[in-house]
Amino acid sequence: MMNKMDRMKELIEIIAVHNRNYYELDNPTISDKEYDKLYDELVDLEKELGVILPNSPTQRVGGDVLDKFVKKKHVIRLYSMGKVRSFEELNDFFADMKKFVPQPEFAVEYKFDGLTIVVEYENGKFINAVTRGNGEIGEVVTEQVKTIKSVPLEIPFKGRLIVQGEGMMTNSSFKRYNAKAEEPLKNPRNGVAGAIRNLDPKETAKRKLDYFCYAVLLSEGKKFKTQAEMHTFLEENGFKTGDYFKVVETETEIEELINQIDKVKNDLDVMIDGVVIKLNQVAPREEIGYTNKFPKWARAYKFEAEEISTMLNDVVWQVGRSGKVSPTAILEPVELAGATISRATLNNIEDIRKKNVFLKSRVFIRRSNEVIPEVLGLAEKYDDSLPIEEPTLCPCCHTKLIKKGPLVFCPNHDNCREQIVARLTHFVSREAFNIEGLSEKTIIQFYNDLGLRHYSDLYHLTKEQLVGLEKFKDKKAENVLNSIEKSKHIELFRFIYGLGISEVGIKTAKDLAKNFKTFDDIRFAEYEDFENIDDIGEVIAKNIVEFFSDDDNLKEIERLFEVGVVPFNDNDQKSEKLKGLTFVITGTLPNYSRIDMTKLIEENGGKTSNSVSKKTSFVLAGEEAGSKLSKANSLGVPVLNEKEFFEKFDV
Repeated sequence: MMNKMDRMKELIEIIAVHNRNYYELDNPTISDKEYDKLYDELVDLEKELGVILPNSPTQRVGGDVLDKFVKKKHVIRLYSMGKVRSFEELNDFFADMKKFVPQPEFAVEYKFDGLTIVVEYENGKFINAVTRGNGEIGEVVTEQVKTIKSVPLEIPFKGRLIVQGEGMMTNSSFKRYNAKAEEPLKNPRNGVAGAIRNLDPKETAKRKLDYFCYAVLLSEGKKFKTQAEMHTFLEENGFKTGDYFKVVETETEIEELINQIDKVKNDLDVMIDGVVIKLNQVAPREEIGYTNKFPKWARAYKFEAEEISTMLNDVVWQVGRSGKVSPTAILEPVELAGATISRATLNNIEDIRKKNVFLKSRVFIRRSNEVIPEVLGLAEKYDDSLPIEEPTLCPCCHTKLIKKGPLVFCPNHDNCREQIVARLTHFVSREAFNIEGLSEKTIIQFYNDLGLRHYSDLYHLTKEQLVGLEKFKDKKAENVLNSIEKSKHIELFRFIYGLGISEVGIKTAKDLAKNFKTFDDIRFAEYEDFENIDDIGEVIAKNIVEFFSDDDNLKEIERLFEVGVVPFNDNDQKSEKLKGLTFVITGTLPNYSRIDMTKLIEENGGKTSNSVSKKTSFVLAGEEAGSKLSKANSLGVPVLNEKEFFEKFDV
């Protein structure tokens, strides 16, 4: 068995390889979570043995300086940030600060996951930009940083100024770039590092980077008493600061803020991997001092990483309700963000090729909130890794597949079991025809035992048929039949949504009902009529026209009308009391379902959204409101309960 000193030496070698991949080659082969595990093990061994070897990465900041760039010594040395793993460790930090400051205040900011850049100004003019490098010497990236529009080229402050911030690629820029890129980026952090270290500024500009500033390193003739003053100064001089800054006094307040940010971090347009807590008072910082790596007056509380690497063992292709055959990655099970992950999404064969992933290769995966994990890209390829092949036959019914752009479809619309079950399950779902008691499992039972194939078949089911099925008693059969009967009287937008038109979601269905008023108006509309509606582009417009041009679809709609299905439009606006206002509903309201409250808001000229942003007018919160309420509080969006909503707007 390896002794502890040998293990320490091995860890130093392993981490050195990963540091080079990460900092110098911009090509990480393990996730941050896996890196942190190795690094923390080394830190623990150093503490236990009381030995720190000269080449230990715990004694360094950042990576080596790249040869291809001009090198520049930093005027002010840059430090890393000491991290804490728990609230207990954070409390130890607070206790240390109270030894120097009887009543300390703490500034709380996002910990950005990007590339540290130092920017310098003379007489109000931008003169250069340098990467962190090893903390003492960095790479000059002035021309690259000039392409970042959020880096001001001229500022009001005329003294010499050196600021520190983070070069970032926002999630929205990352998605737009990858949609067109021949070689997609692994993640936004990798995207900004590669862009800044590209010798051609034109290539840097293509990634549309941002810069978020959080520290003043040198300000000629200007002193700051607090971090809050520094923050205000940065904003007054035109720097972005990340839309989050709080000053608090107690440990409890900081823990509450950390928990709030943890809940909403995946809704942000920037990647953050934690929270930075700094002593707000500046004067005591000099006395408190620094280690050789980080300031003693600040800490970073890091969130649990939501990205990790694991083996991609297989890819299965599954048929959806539109006939689209999509790949799913089968992974070596791995713990990530509190869950065991064994499957992840891959979009299509072009996505697989762009991400350069293979069977029996190690891949990066990411999980945000409760969203299905996504394969981000290749971590490492091996000698026995194999290319992933697109199927030519339907995995369900073995019909020859049809290629449409990057996608493949099964044309066997009427006899492919997986397609039919998926369509019927969508049709009976809550936001469509809302037929209670019919789960996917029950639909499969109806398909196998009763020969259910079409939507209209549901309306011909009898009690005798249902009670003959396993687990169907009289009461359950009656409840299902009553719910089927009730569904015949259905709002137009739910009817449209339930038909399963490709890429027509609930919002688009509402837009169609609002603009056309009747089903016949939608059915007989032209392509241009659809494309003229906000948020309906050419793809969706084409899908709608094609759907209503298909004889089989029209026959099925006619059969639904024959059994008594009647779509009505109750979407007429009753007032304009909420015109221009956007609401986000979260939690359980005491007297209204979310569907009914959405309808009420829209009837009175308002809009609803599923996500909170600065453009949100109000958040309507009920019991057990979660991350949306937290984000509203962090952004300063007004929050109303149900009673306050009606008192304020009288609708």
